[in-house]
Amino acid sequence: MTPQVVLEIIDQARRQEARSGTFLRQLRDKVPELPRSVVIEGYQPATCLFQFTLEYIEMAPRLIECVEACAREAGTRELFAPFIDTAIRYFTQPSVLLVRYDGLDGLLIRAYLCHRLMEEMYENNRSTRASDLVDLEAIRANLLAHQLIGEPFANELDDAVAVTVLQIAGTPDYYELNLTPFVEQVNNAAWDWMRQYWENLLVRNHIRFSLGGV
Repeated sequence: MTPQVVLEIIDQARRQEARSGTFLRQLRDKVPELPRSVVIEGYQPATCLFQFTLEYIEMAPRLIECVEACAREAGTRELFAPFIDTAIRYFTQPSVLLVRYDGLDGLLIRAYLCHRLMEEMYENNRSTRASDLVDLEAIRANLLAHQLIGEPFANELDDAVAVTVLQIAGTPDYYELNLTPFVEQVNNAAWDWMRQYWENLLVRNHIRFSLGGV
């Protein structure tokens, strides 16, 4: 399985949503339930959330591609393979827990798992943790996705990701691995494009976080 397969799955869900409008209706119901810290300045809040969700979902396979390319160029493909394969399987072979969630609703959950897995992957190694690979806006996007999925389910997904990371790389030896070659590959044009994408994701969709909730 490849990230391209994930893109095809996403395209199929988009066509399904265009016919049904189910997910957009769900987002209309979620708007009043969002915490005050999430400020949507667009004329149609549900539409802003819908577009954010589409871009957030579509970012997942691109993130997988980017990590895979950087790992391959750095000669560390084997180390990152378990993370890459797990991220792809979220979409292609979802667990029994996720099978009942389909359409864009289900893909939001799978994308959240993918993004959170990669975020935790960076945190679980000294080299990647010190390199600030995870942009603040990416963390905020994950927080918004967490809210859209809703608690306590989103918390259960976070717990599942934590368990997966421990299984893959929960040892002191992994934390101390020198992954500087990977970090150096990350500082190329492809990752710069992705970082810029994250930085503008919320702004582009008229969404911001306010600490004061105003």
